[in-house]
Amino acid sequence: MLTAKDIMTKDVITVKQTATVEDLARLLMEHKISGVPVVDDADKIVGIVTENDLIRKNKRFHIPTIIRLFDAYILLGADKAEDEIKKMAATSVGDIYTEKVVSITEETSLEDIATIMAEQHIHLLPVLDGDRVVGIVGKADVVRSMMNEASK
Repeated sequence: MLTAKDIMTKDVITVKQTATVEDLARLLMEHKISGVPVVDDADKIVGIVTENDLIRKNKRFHIPTIIRLFDAYILLGADKAEDEIKKMAATSVGDIYTEKVVSITEETSLEDIATIMAEQHIHLLPVLDGDRVVGIVGKADVVRSMMNEASK
């Protein structure tokens, strides 16, 4: 059975938190990729940033709903509003990246990779050895490996 080691891209492009949003967009476009791991100065993974993070930066702001209940006013969605404002005003990767990274190891099976991607709606999985990025698996890698297996 195929594992992440067999289908991953080994030359992983990464970015630091200090990179500008413009640099990130340029990097994604130039390399025709959908996202990159975010690493610290010691090259340890601290998060991931994708095209979706860039798109969210430019979305329309949702104004929190205010409900009046008796003599009290209840603000719905206020907790998310602050995060939205921060992302919309972002100038660096550190302002928009996702810290909670779903990752895999080199030994993760193709079946497990497909399951993670489908169930968690994740399209890019960093392959880690400890906290170091050794590869990356995207949707295209999974589809390509399925095509290769079917043609055998």
